[in-house]
Amino acid sequence: MHEHTVRLKTESRVPAFLIGDLQSRLAYIDEDIAGVVVAADGASVQLSLRRSPDADRQAEIQTKIERVLQAMVPGAVKPREKVLEDRLDRPLPFGRDPMPALLERGEVVQEGSGIAVLGPTMSGLIDYFEAQFVELARSFGAAGYRFPALISPGLLDRVEYFRSFPHSLSFVSHMREDLDAIERFSQTAGCKDGALQMDRSALSDVAAILSPAVCFHYYGALSGSRLPQGVCVTAVGSCFRYESSNMISLERLWNFSMREIIFVGPKEFVLDNREAARKKVAELLEQWGFAYRVEGASDPFFIGDFKKQVAFQSAFQLKYEIRAAIPHRQGTLAVGSYNFHQDFFGRHLDIAMQGGAPAFTGCVAFGLERMAYAFVAQYGLDRSAWPDIVRRGVA
Repeated sequence: MHEHTVRLKTESRVPAFLIGDLQSRLAYIDEDIAGVVVAADGASVQLSLRRSPDADRQAEIQTKIERVLQAMVPGAVKPREKVLEDRLDRPLPFGRDPMPALLERGEVVQEGSGIAVLGPTMSGLIDYFEAQFVELARSFGAAGYRFPALISPGLLDRVEYFRSFPHSLSFVSHMREDLDAIERFSQTAGCKDGALQMDRSALSDVAAILSPAVCFHYYGALSGSRLPQGVCVTAVGSCFRYESSNMISLERLWNFSMREIIFVGPKEFVLDNREAARKKVAELLEQWGFAYRVEGASDPFFIGDFKKQVAFQSAFQLKYEIRAAIPHRQGTLAVGSYNFHQDFFGRHLDIAMQGGAPAFTGCVAFGLERMAYAFVAQYGLDRSAWPDIVRRGVA
């Protein structure tokens, strides 16, 4: 790796509240970037590059950085901070990085970048937490659904996903129906440095995408519906969001599992149920001994509409995250969220109430691998240190 520092122009200095967002976006701007650190004073960017850059490449990368800065920094306003719950002061028995022990014990096997195999203890924690979330969903009368890992590009296009989150998409292709291409692939394809080497002209057009969220499938299934009343459903699914060099440990995976409780109906129905779910989840987190807080948040929009979308979500309090303490790095990690989409999906997918008004939607989502990781980051792998209710519940 080659270290390269980019000094930012005075007018481009990054305010503290934007440093994390900028750092995550810069990972996508050039294939040679393997790591990014924005200085705490916002005055420089430290890059880890896969190849030593000559003067022309340095200038090219700096120009890309300046483009991102111009899209994100000028006129950016710090979102209004709203905290609904705060238990970050809870005493915890563990403070070390759990990943070395997880890897040593085979509880995590890293199959590839952002791809992890989980062992019995981590799987047991996920099963336990998810079972409690299913019981929570049942308390709202939620019907159970199963959704595929693939999602139609047409559905994502209708809900403007390509515009807002192009950087995280994972495309699915297959061999073209062509005998010569298939035979050529079978004879010449191979893997080098973790990547498939092949003639890309043998691939089909992209007819499917790996699903980035669970709830989209249900909203798509309701397209054209007229609902007599509000509905609640629940599902668990594999989600896929490519995060480039941001994929580290179990905090950021390319392929992860999410359990969602989904509400569709009149505005008051969705908001009331979202709030009721938040209060019930707070009881669970208390029982499990989590140190966490619930605070206002925004989705990881790419640079095009970043300022506008973040300001909109903040102003209307559309998203709150459950951020669990990660003691070894004195930070937090989003392990769940409470989301209100207003009538966005109702309008874009023609989901309406019987009177004709567009339906409102919302969901409560839990990242299951992150839940398990945050728990062992707070309590370690020694079960004797776990809260009794968790120790008894995990097989």
